[in-house]
Amino acid sequence: MNMTASSAHDPSAGFSGCGPLLSSVEDAAKPTRLRILEAVRATGHASRAEVAKSLQISPGTVTSVTAELISAGLLEEFERPYLNSGRGRPPVALRLVSDSHHVVGMKLSDVSHSAVVCDFAGEVRAEASIPRGQSSDGTAQSLLEEAVALFDLVTEAAGLRRSDISALGLGLPGLVDYTTGHVQWSPILTEGPVPLGPDLAARLGLPVTLDNDANLVTLAELWFGAGRAKSDFAVVTIEHGVGMGLVLGNSLFRGAMGLGMELGHTKVQLDGALCRCGQRGCLEAYVADYALVREASTAMQGPLINAAEGVVLGSLYDQAKAGNEAARSIFRRAGRFLALGLANVAHLFDPNLIILSGERMRYDLLYTEEVLAEMRMMSRNTRGRPPVVEVHAWGDKVWARGAAALALTDLTETVVRMEASA
Repeated sequence: MNMTASSAHDPSAGFSGCGPLLSSVEDAAKPTRLRILEAVRATGHASRAEVAKSLQISPGTVTSVTAELISAGLLEEFERPYLNSGRGRPPVALRLVSDSHHVVGMKLSDVSHSAVVCDFAGEVRAEASIPRGQSSDGTAQSLLEEAVALFDLVTEAAGLRRSDISALGLGLPGLVDYTTGHVQWSPILTEGPVPLGPDLAARLGLPVTLDNDANLVTLAELWFGAGRAKSDFAVVTIEHGVGMGLVLGNSLFRGAMGLGMELGHTKVQLDGALCRCGQRGCLEAYVADYALVREASTAMQGPLINAAEGVVLGSLYDQAKAGNEAARSIFRRAGRFLALGLANVAHLFDPNLIILSGERMRYDLLYTEEVLAEMRMMSRNTRGRPPVVEVHAWGDKVWARGAAALALTDLTETVVRMEASA
Protein backbone atom coordinates (compact mmCIF):
# COMPACT_ATOMS: atom_id res chain seq x y z
CA MET A 1 0.00 0.00 0.00
CA ASN A 2 1.47 3.38 -1.01
CA MET A 3 1.26 5.82 1.89
CA THR A 4 2.40 9.44 2.04
CA ALA A 5 2.85 11.60 5.10
CA SER A 6 4.52 14.91 5.86
CA SER A 7 4.88 17.45 8.60
CA ALA A 8 3.33 20.78 7.66
CA HIS A 9 4.14 22.93 10.70
CA ASP A 10 6.46 25.91 10.37
CA PRO A 11 6.81 27.63 13.76
CA SER A 12 8.18 30.77 12.10
CA ALA A 13 5.24 31.18 9.73
CA GLY A 14 2.55 33.73 10.48
CA PHE A 15 -0.96 32.51 11.25
CA SER A 16 -3.93 34.74 10.52
CA GLY A 17 -6.47 32.62 12.33
CA CYS A 18 -9.29 30.38 11.20
CA GLY A 19 -13.00 30.01 11.73
CA PRO A 20 -16.05 32.13 10.90
CA LEU A 21 -15.46 35.87 11.09
CA LEU A 22 -19.15 36.74 11.30
CA SER A 23 -21.43 35.96 14.23
CA SER A 24 -24.45 33.67 13.96
CA VAL A 25 -27.79 33.65 15.75
CA GLU A 26 -26.59 30.77 17.96
CA ASP A 27 -23.52 32.70 19.15
CA ALA A 28 -25.47 34.83 21.62
CA ALA A 29 -26.52 31.70 23.53
CA LYS A 30 -22.98 30.35 23.83
CA PRO A 31 -21.01 30.61 27.07
CA THR A 32 -18.78 33.68 27.19
CA ARG A 33 -15.69 31.49 27.52
CA LEU A 34 -16.53 29.74 24.27
CA ARG A 35 -17.26 32.97 22.43
CA ILE A 36 -13.93 34.45 23.49
CA LEU A 37 -11.95 31.37 22.47
CA GLU A 38 -13.64 31.29 19.08
CA ALA A 39 -13.14 35.02 18.54
CA VAL A 40 -9.42 34.83 19.28
CA ARG A 41 -9.03 31.73 17.09
CA ALA A 42 -10.82 33.45 14.20
CA THR A 43 -8.45 36.42 14.15
CA GLY A 44 -5.34 34.51 15.21
CA HIS A 45 -4.69 37.00 18.00
CA ALA A 46 -6.51 39.94 19.58
CA SER A 47 -6.19 42.34 22.47
CA ARG A 48 -8.73 42.29 25.28
CA ALA A 49 -10.16 45.57 24.01
CA GLU A 50 -10.57 44.12 20.52
CA VAL A 51 -12.34 41.05 21.90
CA ALA A 52 -14.69 43.19 23.99
CA LYS A 53 -15.55 45.35 20.99
CA SER A 54 -16.10 42.47 18.56
CA LEU A 55 -18.30 40.51 21.00
CA GLN A 56 -20.00 43.62 22.45
CA ILE A 57 -19.33 42.61 26.03
CA SER A 58 -17.80 44.65 28.83
CA PRO A 59 -14.00 44.95 29.11
CA GLY A 60 -14.27 43.84 32.74
CA THR A 61 -15.97 40.60 31.71
CA VAL A 62 -13.30 39.95 29.07
CA THR A 63 -10.51 40.58 31.61
CA SER A 64 -12.07 38.20 34.13
CA VAL A 65 -12.85 35.40 31.67
CA THR A 66 -9.52 35.57 29.85
CA ALA A 67 -7.72 35.32 33.19
CA GLU A 68 -9.56 32.04 33.79
CA LEU A 69 -8.69 30.79 30.29
CA ILE A 70 -5.04 31.71 30.75
CA SER A 71 -5.00 29.87 34.07
CA ALA A 72 -6.53 26.83 32.35
CA GLY A 73 -3.74 26.83 29.76
CA LEU A 74 -6.02 27.62 26.80
CA LEU A 75 -5.02 31.26 26.18
CA GLU A 76 -1.69 33.03 26.51
CA GLU A 77 -0.45 36.60 26.30
CA PHE A 78 2.20 37.76 23.88
CA GLU A 79 3.61 41.06 22.72
CA ARG A 80 2.84 42.37 19.26
CA PRO A 81 6.04 44.35 18.54
CA TYR A 82 5.03 45.13 14.96
CA LEU A 83 2.26 47.38 16.34
CA ASN A 84 4.61 49.23 18.68
CA SER A 85 5.10 52.91 17.99
CA GLY A 86 8.53 52.75 19.58
CA ARG A 87 7.43 54.20 22.89
CA GLY A 88 6.84 52.12 25.98
CA ARG A 89 5.92 48.47 26.19
CA PRO A 90 4.66 46.73 23.03
CA PRO A 91 0.90 46.10 23.07
CA VAL A 92 -0.16 42.79 24.63
CA ALA A 93 -2.50 40.46 22.76
CA LEU A 94 -4.09 37.08 23.37
CA ARG A 95 -3.76 33.90 21.35
CA LEU A 96 -4.73 30.29 21.82
CA VAL A 97 -2.16 27.95 23.30
CA SER A 98 -1.79 25.92 20.13
CA ASP A 99 -0.19 22.87 21.74
CA SER A 100 -2.86 22.55 24.45
CA HIS A 101 -4.81 20.18 22.20
CA HIS A 102 -4.46 18.45 18.84
CA VAL A 103 -7.13 16.97 16.58
CA VAL A 104 -7.15 14.76 13.50
CA GLY A 105 -9.40 15.41 10.52
CA MET A 106 -9.97 12.58 8.06
CA LYS A 107 -11.81 11.96 4.80
CA LEU A 108 -12.58 8.44 3.55
CA SER A 109 -13.51 7.91 -0.10
CA ASP A 110 -13.77 5.44 -2.96
CA VAL A 111 -10.18 5.80 -4.16
CA SER A 112 -8.03 7.20 -1.34
CA HIS A 113 -8.20 8.42 2.25
CA SER A 114 -6.61 11.64 3.53
CA ALA A 115 -5.95 13.14 6.95
CA VAL A 116 -4.44 16.17 8.69
CA VAL A 117 -3.39 16.97 12.24
CA CYS A 118 -4.33 20.45 13.49
CA ASP A 119 -3.41 22.14 16.74
CA PHE A 120 -5.91 23.92 19.00
CA ALA A 121 -5.51 27.16 17.04
CA GLY A 122 -6.44 25.35 13.82
CA GLU A 123 -3.01 25.32 12.20
CA VAL A 124 -2.09 22.21 10.21
CA ARG A 125 0.82 20.29 11.75
CA ALA A 126 0.97 17.27 9.43
CA GLU A 127 -0.89 15.55 6.61
CA ALA A 128 -1.04 12.05 5.19
CA SER A 129 -2.90 9.94 2.65
CA ILE A 130 -3.28 6.28 1.73
CA PRO A 131 -5.00 4.60 -1.21
CA ARG A 132 -8.06 2.55 -0.46
CA GLY A 133 -6.84 -1.00 0.02
CA GLN A 134 -7.17 -3.25 -3.01
CA SER A 135 -8.19 -6.04 -0.67
CA SER A 136 -10.93 -3.91 0.90
CA ASP A 137 -14.21 -5.81 0.77
CA GLY A 138 -16.42 -2.81 1.51
CA THR A 139 -17.28 -3.97 5.01
CA ALA A 140 -17.29 -1.64 7.97
CA GLN A 141 -14.47 -3.66 9.55
CA SER A 142 -12.11 -3.18 6.59
CA LEU A 143 -12.90 0.55 6.45
CA LEU A 144 -12.27 0.78 10.18
CA GLU A 145 -8.85 -0.84 9.79
CA GLU A 146 -7.88 1.61 7.04
CA ALA A 147 -9.03 4.57 9.14
CA VAL A 148 -6.92 3.39 12.10
CA ALA A 149 -3.88 2.90 9.85
CA LEU A 150 -4.25 6.43 8.46
CA PHE A 151 -4.75 7.86 11.95
CA ASP A 152 -1.50 6.31 13.15
CA LEU A 153 0.33 7.45 10.01
CA VAL A 154 -0.65 11.11 10.31
CA THR A 155 -0.08 11.32 14.07
CA GLU A 156 3.39 9.86 13.61
CA ALA A 157 4.10 12.44 10.90
CA ALA A 158 3.16 15.15 13.42
CA GLY A 159 5.49 13.66 16.01
CA LEU A 160 2.57 12.75 18.26
CA ARG A 161 1.14 9.65 19.89
CA ARG A 162 -2.46 8.47 19.96
CA SER A 163 -2.78 9.77 23.51
CA ASP A 164 -1.79 13.26 22.32
CA ILE A 165 -4.92 13.54 20.13
CA SER A 166 -8.01 15.01 21.79
CA ALA A 167 -10.61 14.35 19.09
CA LEU A 168 -11.16 13.03 15.57
CA GLY A 169 -13.41 14.47 12.87
CA LEU A 170 -14.32 12.05 10.08
CA GLY A 171 -16.22 12.38 6.83
CA LEU A 172 -17.31 10.04 4.07
CA PRO A 173 -19.86 10.11 1.24
CA GLY A 174 -23.42 8.98 1.76
CA LEU A 175 -26.18 9.39 4.32
CA VAL A 176 -24.47 10.11 7.63
CA ASP A 177 -26.30 10.75 10.90
CA TYR A 178 -24.20 13.49 12.47
CA THR A 179 -25.93 13.20 15.85
CA THR A 180 -25.19 9.47 16.36
CA GLY A 181 -22.16 8.83 14.15
CA HIS A 182 -24.03 6.12 12.25
CA VAL A 183 -23.71 5.71 8.48
CA GLN A 184 -27.13 4.91 7.05
CA TRP A 185 -25.78 4.30 3.54
CA SER A 186 -22.51 4.97 1.76
CA PRO A 187 -21.20 4.03 -1.67
CA ILE A 188 -17.94 2.90 -0.06
CA LEU A 189 -19.72 0.42 2.22
CA THR A 190 -21.50 -2.79 1.30
CA GLU A 191 -23.54 -2.75 4.49
CA GLY A 192 -25.59 -0.35 6.55
CA PRO A 193 -26.58 1.16 8.80
CA VAL A 194 -23.17 1.02 10.48
CA PRO A 195 -22.14 2.63 13.82
CA LEU A 196 -18.81 3.71 12.33
CA GLY A 197 -18.33 6.70 14.65
CA PRO A 198 -18.88 4.82 17.93
CA ASP A 199 -16.83 1.85 16.70
CA LEU A 200 -13.89 4.06 15.76
CA ALA A 201 -14.15 5.98 19.05
CA ALA A 202 -13.95 2.70 20.97
CA ARG A 203 -10.99 1.55 18.91
CA LEU A 204 -8.98 4.76 19.32
CA GLY A 205 -10.16 5.74 22.79
CA LEU A 206 -11.13 9.31 21.90
CA PRO A 207 -14.22 11.28 20.79
CA VAL A 208 -15.13 10.86 17.11
CA THR A 209 -17.52 13.12 15.20
CA LEU A 210 -18.85 11.85 11.88
CA ASP A 211 -20.39 13.85 9.03
CA ASN A 212 -21.13 13.77 5.33
CA ASP A 213 -18.04 14.69 3.32
CA ALA A 214 -19.76 17.57 1.49
CA ASN A 215 -20.38 19.19 4.87
CA LEU A 216 -16.66 18.93 5.54
CA VAL A 217 -15.60 20.87 2.47
CA THR A 218 -18.27 23.44 3.38
CA LEU A 219 -16.76 23.73 6.86
CA ALA A 220 -13.35 24.13 5.23
CA GLU A 221 -14.67 27.10 3.26
CA LEU A 222 -16.31 28.52 6.40
CA TRP A 223 -13.17 28.11 8.51
CA PHE A 224 -10.31 28.59 6.05
CA GLY A 225 -11.68 29.81 2.70
CA ALA A 226 -14.01 32.13 0.86
CA GLY A 227 -16.90 31.62 3.29
CA ARG A 228 -15.20 33.06 6.38
CA ALA A 229 -16.80 36.48 5.91
CA LYS A 230 -20.04 35.37 4.23
CA SER A 231 -23.26 34.65 6.09
CA ASP A 232 -24.95 32.54 3.42
CA PHE A 233 -23.34 30.31 0.79
CA ALA A 234 -23.60 26.86 -0.73
CA VAL A 235 -20.90 24.40 -1.74
CA VAL A 236 -21.62 21.86 -4.46
CA THR A 237 -19.07 19.07 -4.77
CA ILE A 238 -18.52 16.97 -7.86
CA GLU A 239 -16.35 13.89 -7.52
CA HIS A 240 -17.39 10.25 -7.40
CA GLY A 241 -20.80 11.61 -6.45
CA VAL A 242 -22.51 14.99 -6.19
CA GLY A 243 -22.82 16.54 -2.74
CA MET A 244 -23.84 19.81 -1.20
CA GLY A 245 -23.23 21.77 1.96
CA LEU A 246 -25.12 24.88 3.02
CA VAL A 247 -24.29 27.73 5.37
CA LEU A 248 -27.24 29.84 6.54
CA GLY A 249 -26.80 32.66 9.02
CA ASN A 250 -23.11 31.81 9.28
CA SER A 251 -23.88 28.28 10.54
CA LEU A 252 -23.75 24.92 8.79
CA PHE A 253 -27.27 23.66 8.05
CA ARG A 254 -27.81 19.89 8.23
CA GLY A 255 -31.59 19.49 8.40
CA ALA A 256 -33.84 18.13 11.15
CA MET A 257 -32.25 14.66 11.20
CA GLY A 258 -28.76 15.72 10.13
CA LEU A 259 -29.25 14.05 6.75
CA GLY A 260 -30.15 17.05 4.60
CA MET A 261 -28.55 18.71 1.58
CA GLU A 262 -28.35 15.55 -0.55
CA LEU A 263 -28.38 17.50 -3.82
CA GLY A 264 -26.97 14.55 -5.75
CA HIS A 265 -30.05 12.50 -4.96
CA THR A 266 -32.64 15.09 -5.90
CA LYS A 267 -34.57 13.90 -8.94
CA VAL A 268 -34.05 15.61 -12.29
CA GLN A 269 -35.60 12.94 -14.53
CA LEU A 270 -38.53 10.65 -13.73
CA ASP A 271 -37.63 7.00 -14.42
CA GLY A 272 -34.23 8.23 -15.57
CA ALA A 273 -30.71 6.84 -15.35
CA LEU A 274 -29.89 4.42 -12.53
CA CYS A 275 -28.09 6.03 -9.60
CA ARG A 276 -25.66 4.13 -7.38
CA CYS A 277 -28.11 4.69 -4.50
CA GLY A 278 -30.50 2.28 -6.29
CA GLN A 279 -33.04 4.88 -7.41
CA ARG A 280 -33.48 6.44 -10.83
CA GLY A 281 -33.25 9.97 -12.12
CA CYS A 282 -30.90 11.40 -9.46
CA LEU A 283 -28.77 14.40 -10.42
CA GLU A 284 -25.51 12.56 -9.77
CA ALA A 285 -26.56 9.80 -12.18
CA TYR A 286 -25.96 12.40 -14.92
CA VAL A 287 -23.05 14.42 -13.52
CA ALA A 288 -20.81 12.27 -11.30
CA ASP A 289 -17.74 10.32 -12.40
CA TYR A 290 -19.52 7.03 -12.92
CA ALA A 291 -22.17 8.76 -15.05
CA LEU A 292 -19.53 10.21 -17.39
CA VAL A 293 -17.75 6.85 -17.59
CA ARG A 294 -21.03 5.12 -18.40
CA GLU A 295 -21.66 7.52 -21.27
CA ALA A 296 -18.06 7.29 -22.51
CA SER A 297 -18.80 4.03 -24.33
CA THR A 298 -20.68 6.07 -26.92
CA ALA A 299 -17.68 8.27 -27.63
CA MET A 300 -14.64 6.02 -27.25
CA GLN A 301 -13.48 2.90 -28.99
CA GLY A 302 -11.12 0.08 -28.12
CA PRO A 303 -9.83 -1.37 -24.85
CA LEU A 304 -9.59 1.97 -23.03
CA ILE A 305 -13.25 1.82 -22.15
CA ASN A 306 -12.43 -1.12 -19.86
CA ALA A 307 -9.66 0.81 -18.12
CA ALA A 308 -9.80 2.34 -14.66
CA GLU A 309 -12.37 5.07 -14.09
CA GLY A 310 -9.80 7.84 -13.78
CA VAL A 311 -8.07 6.80 -17.00
CA VAL A 312 -11.37 6.76 -18.88
CA LEU A 313 -12.36 10.18 -17.55
CA GLY A 314 -8.99 11.68 -18.44
CA SER A 315 -9.12 10.30 -21.95
CA LEU A 316 -12.74 11.41 -22.40
CA TYR A 317 -11.81 14.95 -21.37
CA ASP A 318 -8.74 15.02 -23.62
CA GLN A 319 -10.81 13.87 -26.59
CA ALA A 320 -13.49 16.46 -25.89
CA LYS A 321 -10.86 19.19 -25.71
CA ALA A 322 -9.40 17.93 -29.00
CA GLY A 323 -12.76 18.35 -30.73
CA ASN A 324 -14.33 14.88 -30.50
CA GLU A 325 -17.97 15.90 -30.80
CA ALA A 326 -19.32 12.76 -29.16
CA ALA A 327 -17.08 13.33 -26.13
CA ARG A 328 -18.03 17.00 -26.01
CA SER A 329 -21.71 16.10 -26.06
CA ILE A 330 -21.25 13.98 -22.92
CA PHE A 331 -19.84 16.94 -20.99
CA ARG A 332 -22.44 19.25 -22.54
CA ARG A 333 -25.28 17.03 -21.34
CA ALA A 334 -23.77 16.70 -17.86
CA GLY A 335 -23.27 20.46 -17.74
CA ARG A 336 -26.92 21.10 -18.53
CA PHE A 337 -28.02 18.86 -15.68
CA LEU A 338 -25.54 20.60 -13.40
CA ALA A 339 -27.00 23.97 -14.45
CA LEU A 340 -30.45 22.68 -13.51
CA GLY A 341 -29.22 21.52 -10.10
CA LEU A 342 -27.52 24.87 -9.41
CA ALA A 343 -30.62 26.78 -10.46
CA ASN A 344 -32.67 24.72 -8.00
CA VAL A 345 -30.19 25.56 -5.24
CA ALA A 346 -30.50 29.26 -6.10
CA HIS A 347 -34.30 29.14 -6.00
CA LEU A 348 -34.53 27.13 -2.78
CA PHE A 349 -31.91 28.90 -0.64
CA ASP A 350 -31.02 32.20 -2.36
CA PRO A 351 -27.34 32.07 -1.33
CA ASN A 352 -24.98 34.96 -2.06
CA LEU A 353 -22.40 32.52 -3.37
CA ILE A 354 -22.29 29.01 -4.81
CA ILE A 355 -18.87 27.35 -4.69
CA LEU A 356 -18.18 24.45 -7.03
CA SER A 357 -15.56 22.27 -5.39
CA GLY A 358 -13.89 18.92 -5.85
CA GLU A 359 -11.33 17.12 -7.94
CA ARG A 360 -13.54 17.16 -11.03
CA MET A 361 -13.34 20.93 -11.20
CA ARG A 362 -10.31 20.39 -13.40
CA TYR A 363 -12.78 19.25 -16.05
CA ASP A 364 -13.75 22.78 -17.00
CA LEU A 365 -16.17 21.56 -19.66
CA LEU A 366 -18.63 20.91 -16.82
CA TYR A 367 -18.85 24.59 -15.95
CA THR A 368 -18.29 26.51 -19.18
CA GLU A 369 -19.74 29.99 -19.51
CA GLU A 370 -22.59 28.42 -21.48
CA VAL A 371 -23.41 26.17 -18.51
CA LEU A 372 -23.32 29.06 -16.03
CA ALA A 373 -25.37 31.23 -18.39
CA GLU A 374 -28.02 28.51 -18.51
CA MET A 375 -27.99 28.31 -14.73
CA ARG A 376 -28.48 32.09 -14.51
CA MET A 377 -31.33 31.94 -17.03
CA MET A 378 -33.12 29.17 -15.11
CA SER A 379 -32.59 30.89 -11.75
CA ARG A 380 -33.64 34.35 -12.87
CA ASN A 381 -35.95 35.88 -10.27
CA THR A 382 -37.60 39.18 -9.53
CA ARG A 383 -34.32 40.66 -8.34
CA GLY A 384 -32.60 39.64 -11.55
CA ARG A 385 -29.44 38.82 -9.53
CA PRO A 386 -28.56 35.12 -9.41
CA PRO A 387 -25.82 34.05 -6.99
CA VAL A 388 -22.16 34.35 -7.87
CA VAL A 389 -20.55 31.03 -8.83
CA GLU A 390 -16.91 30.37 -7.96
CA VAL A 391 -14.82 27.31 -8.78
CA HIS A 392 -12.36 25.97 -6.20
CA ALA A 393 -10.35 22.98 -7.37
CA TRP A 394 -9.30 21.81 -3.92
CA GLY A 395 -7.49 18.55 -3.35
CA ASP A 396 -8.40 15.92 -0.76
CA LYS A 397 -6.55 17.69 2.06
CA VAL A 398 -9.12 20.49 2.21
CA TRP A 399 -11.83 17.93 3.02
CA ALA A 400 -9.65 16.64 5.84
CA ARG A 401 -9.16 20.21 7.10
CA GLY A 402 -12.94 20.55 7.21
CA ALA A 403 -13.05 17.38 9.30
CA ALA A 404 -10.47 18.93 11.64
CA ALA A 405 -12.70 22.01 11.94
CA LEU A 406 -15.57 19.69 12.87
CA ALA A 407 -13.43 18.10 15.59
CA LEU A 408 -12.23 21.48 16.88
CA THR A 409 -15.80 22.77 17.14
CA ASP A 410 -16.90 19.89 19.35
CA LEU A 411 -13.63 19.80 21.29
CA THR A 412 -13.74 23.51 22.16
CA GLU A 413 -17.29 23.20 23.47
CA THR A 414 -16.27 20.16 25.53
CA VAL A 415 -13.22 21.92 26.98
CA VAL A 416 -15.32 24.95 27.96
CA ARG A 417 -17.91 22.75 29.68
CA MET A 418 -15.16 20.93 31.59
CA GLU A 419 -13.59 24.20 32.74
CA ALA A 420 -16.98 25.54 33.83
CA SER A 421 -17.66 22.45 35.95
CA ALA A 422 -14.16 22.29 37.45
